Amino acid sequence: MLTNVEFGVGFTAGGFFFFMLGIFTFFDSGFLALGNVLFIIGLVLIIGPQRTITFFTRPNKIRGSLCFMLGIFLILLKHSFLGFILESFGILGLFGDFFGTIVQFLRSVPYIGTLLSHPYVAPTIDRLAGINTLPI
Repeated sequence: MLTNVEFGVGFTAGGFFFFMLGIFTFFDSGFLALGNVLFIIGLVLIIGPQRTITFFTRPNKIRGSLCFMLGIFLILLKHSFLGFILESFGILGLFGDFFGTIVQFLRSVPYIGTLLSHPYVAPTIDRLAGINTLPI
């Protein structure tokens, strides 16, 4: 039997898929809105309702939360490009701390890891992700 977390991962993956499909179809507001709704449902199922509310109401991340929610609202009002830009700032504000972890994980994936670890690419990716590396 599937658990809420497994359903949450499915909803989140579906949200990511529809969000990307919305971008590829030149900011189609229907796909973007569906992606946002599925992502939020998935997040609630993965970490629970109380922790989701706590995540979005952290005092040091309130600007990211406001941009994210206002971006979703603008997408629902059919102002998809402006909503996307605002939502992107919100995503960076909310999830920016995780980018270093995501890059480190992607470096363990066979073909992507080779590209991200290339000597000409790695310093730029590390700087963007906020990974501190010391030359040894």
